[in-house]
Amino acid sequence: MYLINTTKFNIFYTSIFERKRFKVKTFVKIFLLLPAVLIYSQKIGEFAPEKPPMEFPRNSLGVNLLFSDGGFGLGAFYMRKFSLKLKGSLELSFSEAKGEREFEYYDYYGNSFVVGKENRVFLIPLNVGVRYRLFEKDLTDNLRPYLMAGFGPAVSISTPYKEEFFASFKYSKFNFAAGGYLGFGANFGLSKKNLLGLSMKYSYIKFFSEGVEQMTGVIKKEIGTFFLELNIGMMY
Repeated sequence: MYLINTTKFNIFYTSIFERKRFKVKTFVKIFLLLPAVLIYSQKIGEFAPEKPPMEFPRNSLGVNLLFSDGGFGLGAFYMRKFSLKLKGSLELSFSEAKGEREFEYYDYYGNSFVVGKENRVFLIPLNVGVRYRLFEKDLTDNLRPYLMAGFGPAVSISTPYKEEFFASFKYSKFNFAAGGYLGFGANFGLSKKNLLGLSMKYSYIKFFSEGVEQMTGVIKKEIGTFFLELNIGMMY
């Protein structure tokens, strides 16, 4: 009876030991194989192709709303895409330039005036430009930053400040100039029909003639202005 019980115990003990040894061996095998599986999975991920940037229509047409220390301006643009990173542009704008010493005051009745101002000066540049897209592989397509630059001819219109705003245009004087701009900006959204963007640029114009007289006795031969632009248009 004692021997039979011992045999049963040995068989039971051996069975438990074999099960534990099998589990240990299985765990060791999984542990040793896990790094290889992870490395192989990583290689598969590396082999998987990255999602290419979206292709947007080649042509864009729209308007620019300009904001500067000189006030509000308006412009129009046409853009043509040459590649994923490069666009060409043609831009025409109209805005007022103000002098550094030009300060606006208000009288008792709320009428505004500028002491010592001789002429209102309006600038109309026509620029040919380029836009170079940045980080197209690092950012999603709903944010498309770029650098921009342009140059071209310009004309200024000077009207006497003492005259009423619209009536003063019959006394207009024209001056021709050349200049350009440098800046940066970004387009937003994934629409392939509507274009929305925001940009900031520094615009510079140098006159061919003696210049323009904004403040009494002060002749300006060049004008530089910072602009904040809101671009609204369509793509086709």
